Amino acid sequence: MGAAALPTGGLAEEPVPGLLTYPAGLVTLILVTALMGLDARLRMARLLCVTDPRRDSDDLEEFVESVFSGGVDILQLRGPKLKPSRMVAALEVARSAAFHHQGLVVVSDSLEVAKDFTADLLHLPASGDTKAARKVLHQWALIGRTAGTREEIDAALADPEVNYLTIGPVYDAAGKPVNLDLVAHAVKVAPPHEALSKPWFVFGNITAENLEGVIAAGARRVAVSGAITAAADPEAAARKLKDRLRRLWNEDPAMENYIFSVFGMGG
Repeated sequence: MGAAALPTGGLAEEPVPGLLTYPAGLVTLILVTALMGLDARLRMARLLCVTDPRRDSDDLEEFVESVFSGGVDILQLRGPKLKPSRMVAALEVARSAAFHHQGLVVVSDSLEVAKDFTADLLHLPASGDTKAARKVLHQWALIGRTAGTREEIDAALADPEVNYLTIGPVYDAAGKPVNLDLVAHAVKVAPPHEALSKPWFVFGNITAENLEGVIAAGARRVAVSGAITAAADPEAAARKLKDRLRRLWNEDPAMENYIFSVFGMGG
């Protein structure tokens, strides 16, 4: 009989050597401690990148490695027209790269894909059924929800199954602010510097050039797509965004206290 393996593919690809030499209760504690790290990694995340499986350029593996190297904390794959089996294969590629960077990989929308992939994170639209999602996920998995109105923000915060939010869009295709009032509302009801607040990321045509606008509105995390996925150098594009967010957290005493609070929560 081999060594015990973690029950979710997102956290360990290899067996954990020597676990069976410990008493059963201690083995459980070790596993739970490792798995609880998902929540801490989510709370410490600053930069989320949303991409398709990059079938046109056929460079998913290279792209994923480059953006994680550039500082992306969370990678969300979207491909609504892709067969579930092909999406799971793409997610496996992403998870392999993420593992070495302590990054997180998110399944978009599909409960079937989330179940087959043994997803650690599943992101749902505002109308998504979080109770149904919870039934197909492993017990430590995290659920995100999109919110495009104040009411949707409040509903997501009130839903005990929701662990994090994405809020927006905050800019239109031309880069004009359209929903920055949502950021102000989120700051009020879920202050980013409070460890017990659910983490939230703003999205919607965010670039390095307009990032300061959402920062000024109170955002401390962003979800980005084209600014990274369409860049000639995705790693450099990710690094530019992440460096600004890192400086923001480092220069904000409230966020410094937040970091200590997160680690004090035990992950």
